[in-house]
Amino acid sequence: MRDQRFLVRKAAVLGAGVMGAQIAAHLVNANIETLLFELPGDADNPNTNVIKAVEKLKKQEPAPLSIKTKATCIQAANYEQHLEQLKDCDLVIEAIAERMDWKRDLYVKVAPYLGEHTIFASNTSGLSINQLAEAFPEALRHRFCGIHFFNPPRYMHLVELIPCQTSDGAMLDHLEEFLVTYLGKGVIRAKDTPNFIANRIGVFSLLATMHHGREFNFGFDLVDALTGSLIGRPKSATFRTADVVGLDTLAHVINTMRDTLPDDPWHRYFAVPDWLQGLIETGALGEKVKRGVYQKIKNEIHVFDLPSQTYRLSAAEVDDELKQLLKHSNPAEKFAALRNSQQPQAQFLWSIFRDLFHYCAVQLEAIADNARDLDLAVRWGFGWNQGPFEIWQAAGWKQIANWIQEDISAGKSMSQAPLPQWVMTIAASDKKSVHAAQGSFSPASGELQPRSALPVYQRQLFPDRLIGEEVVYGKTIFETDAVRMWHNGDGIAILSFKSKMHTIGIDVLEGVQHAIKEAEKDWRALVIWQTEPPFSAGANLQKATERPKPNAEQGSTPPAPPQPPSAFQSFLKKFKKSAQATVLQVARELDLADVLMAKKLAEVEGMIKQFQQTSQALRYSMIPTVAAVDGLALGGGCEFVMHCDRAVATLESYIGLVETGVGLLPAGGGCKEFAMRAAQNAKDGDPFPSLKHYFQTVAMAELAKSAGQAKDLGYLRRADTIVMHRFELLYVAKAQALALAESGYRPPLRMREIPVAGNTGIATIQSQLVNLRAGGFISEHDDLIANKVAHVMCGGDLTPGSLVDEDWFLELERTAFMELLATAKTQARIEHTLKTGKPLRN
Repeated sequence: MRDQRFLVRKAAVLGAGVMGAQIAAHLVNANIETLLFELPGDADNPNTNVIKAVEKLKKQEPAPLSIKTKATCIQAANYEQHLEQLKDCDLVIEAIAERMDWKRDLYVKVAPYLGEHTIFASNTSGLSINQLAEAFPEALRHRFCGIHFFNPPRYMHLVELIPCQTSDGAMLDHLEEFLVTYLGKGVIRAKDTPNFIANRIGVFSLLATMHHGREFNFGFDLVDALTGSLIGRPKSATFRTADVVGLDTLAHVINTMRDTLPDDPWHRYFAVPDWLQGLIETGALGEKVKRGVYQKIKNEIHVFDLPSQTYRLSAAEVDDELKQLLKHSNPAEKFAALRNSQQPQAQFLWSIFRDLFHYCAVQLEAIADNARDLDLAVRWGFGWNQGPFEIWQAAGWKQIANWIQEDISAGKSMSQAPLPQWVMTIAASDKKSVHAAQGSFSPASGELQPRSALPVYQRQLFPDRLIGEEVVYGKTIFETDAVRMWHNGDGIAILSFKSKMHTIGIDVLEGVQHAIKEAEKDWRALVIWQTEPPFSAGANLQKATERPKPNAEQGSTPPAPPQPPSAFQSFLKKFKKSAQATVLQVARELDLADVLMAKKLAEVEGMIKQFQQTSQALRYSMIPTVAAVDGLALGGGCEFVMHCDRAVATLESYIGLVETGVGLLPAGGGCKEFAMRAAQNAKDGDPFPSLKHYFQTVAMAELAKSAGQAKDLGYLRRADTIVMHRFELLYVAKAQALALAESGYRPPLRMREIPVAGNTGIATIQSQLVNLRAGGFISEHDDLIANKVAHVMCGGDLTPGSLVDEDWFLELERTAFMELLATAKTQARIEHTLKTGKPLRN
């Protein structure tokens, strides 16, 4: 194996099914030249099967491609004509159907064509890697392993890396580093056991939940109401998750457990339920065919009803007594209440947790190296807020262990397998935990095992942490109720917001201005980075008259932030958003209803002016400013991003000026910034050709659904950086800030002669709006809003080519914003959206 750095210049994916095509999509998201192979199709065009698969990628939601045009970067190939091209590939990923015989036959076919250093990996979800390796010549087996992506590959953080007995250690290290930095994945080294770690535990949890649901005679919708966000899991809960995964896929995984785990103490539960097999036989395979456990009929969600064997309206309710019980802030008290309650829903929850803990404890040593790997695999692969051992530890290790023992003795558990000795040893120890600052418990060694020492993890300054791992975000420079400025001793100051959703009120604005002044005095650069997403949901006008409270405490450790939303939760949330959902969020975060009721329009105008001053301060500070963006950056948050010298954004950043959705327009410098960029791109002094694109972006409140799309829309500049791994964001942002500082940074000169599109540009846009209005595509108020945006971005009623300065545009922004805010129809839109959750077309 090569000792030099592993570079993937070109990759190939074998199999253009659901997973194979999406893995290829994510590889091109990462700018990796990718071949996608499939069986030959039509005689006229043997690549037809791949071409159809790529076309499907463009239509899928959530979108596998960060930008639709990336689809053209996937090169179609087939096994009859193009195997010779494999010799140029550094990485080949097999992703065909889960059949051992099919996979092994394919390996025999392609092995002669692999390059001298090609790494070959299988995306199998649970077949034996060692058995698959036997299909390769012995000389190639050191370059073979398993790489198990979770569906959908772009969004799910987990990749399980599974070696075979002959896998080269250096190869595995190189591959892990590639998967982490270049594909943005959380890598867990799994043992070659059936279904590996995440599916082994996650599917057992599904089976246990199904079992106890039947025992309590609960409907599928009630089980989902109990096992979703209520207990820290995705809203898709149990049966909706089954629909998303595919009922046929779930049945296959269950059957794999049945066939390959005959000695598992829970083996009798590894069976596809009759109702599930029945749905599969009728073609009800889940979300991919729009019918599974659930089915949408018109605008209503129906659920399969076991007694009647038909679909009924989903209308499950969680018992009020249970809701109160779950409000216990102390996990130990909560679990004690669950176990002791006679309420059936509480008994159900205790049962599924107890059996999950029991199974994880018994199987840990066989399937994972330590408790950390199991917990992170479940969190990253199934979207839970906490892993099973984290939940157990938070609820009191000894207490839970004793209760499990009692239920085993009483015959209440699904299995009579005893808890392993290490569980009771920890319960009897002083530490009483499997996760601590030093590492996580490994049953094989009986010790706490530290995190990986691979160099790639040095890039994660604050990695995804578990319970028991404390974090100190550097040393405080200054702190208020709204912001905290801190550093790690490297000359770069970091500013983090403390407001809900990191919204921007006057207290945050003053904090940013203070931070800039502090940074100019003593620091080489300023990075705006939040300890958890989002970057910022925008302006909070409710804070228009509130002032920050000083906090003189230095060197304080901020409270541990909540766990960031899992990838699974994030993609469901972000991509189920329609335009109306985006509008609703903006309206709520602006808190405009309170502003309007209080008639504090003058205070709002003062805040808008201060917002503009803050944006300008970011642009013209004497030290470089860098926005480190992860998650939402809406409205004012987007304007901060646009005004920093550089933005570094994770691929999963959702950026946009969305104010027109609630009848307003961007007024924190966003319209001005687009007008300036259009002027800078102007040919022959005419900014309008570029301005048309920017106008549409603002007027339609376009939200970029990836950092790549944010570049296309103009929210990010071509010089801005996209990172694939969210926990490397701060590392890269600080590197960018330092590079700017090292280059002898000076702020840009203020533009004092900006050519405007003027009244001709306004008239051109208005003519298009007239047609839209006449065709019924926009309302009278839509027309007014768009005209205001056009007026501002074109520089007002001036002769085209007239020269103005930045303050001119800022004044136009403020005036137009306040004029719209004062209209009855904008106020009605805001209030209606807040009350109903739906936009108002008036």
